[in-house]
Amino acid sequence: MENMMHLAAQYLATAGISFLEKKKDDSHTNLGFDANTGYLETWPLNDNGFKIALDYVQFSLHWISNDTTRMTIYLDGKSHREIVKWIKEVTKTLGASKTYSYKLHYELPYGKMTDDFVFSKPLQDDLDKMLGYRKIAQRALESVVNKMMLSTTIRVWPHHFDTGGYEIIGTSNPIGVGFGMAIPDSIIDDFYLYTSGYKGHESIDTSEFDAITYGDWMNEDFKGAVLPMKNVDEAMAITFFNESISKIVQ
Repeated sequence: MENMMHLAAQYLATAGISFLEKKKDDSHTNLGFDANTGYLETWPLNDNGFKIALDYVQFSLHWISNDTTRMTIYLDGKSHREIVKWIKEVTKTLGASKTYSYKLHYELPYGKMTDDFVFSKPLQDDLDKMLGYRKIAQRALESVVNKMMLSTTIRVWPHHFDTGGYEIIGTSNPIGVGFGMAIPDSIIDDFYLYTSGYKGHESIDTSEFDAITYGDWMNEDFKGAVLPMKNVDEAMAITFFNESISKIVQ
């Protein structure tokens, strides 16, 4: 179910690639998530605040300026060719110096996109579930970042489609901490929260860490804490991040 949303998010990523200044960390491609509207959004694509948004509930793309939807394309039954044509039309507003192009510099696990690929809307229950998970993660992460006075932003990275942040914590013994929500993958076949720590480029060994209230420590290919999203609410997510981050940097 998540593959259709993951693929649809690439239109936002490629808009960032087409119109924004390239960043070394690829952050020009990452996306914001508005837990109130349920939209994934590009960075503003020009000084007038034009954005492209992906709407979970409607399974659609919106062309937005000043928080107002100007045009919408519903993705169900639309081909890749039709969607690219629509984006090229709406982004003409941005001027003639740059044009939209669907070009990714990373590979997705679904094979190469073709012009004839047709999107199909996931079941509404599945869309609602994915949206609910994204909201819980976003609000919990924002709460933790604010209370811990961290500087990281919480963004959705279109390659792996994870919501996450990263912070270097400490000065005398700095530790890098990554935390967020991942979609089902080889680690866990479910949406899950994660926290991991790094000293330099080395993952921190978690084999001796004390248990946390929610979730478990892993110490094999992935070293860190994980918590499957099923039955997790915002309070549980906040507890997971608070405890796992604190134990990694202690």
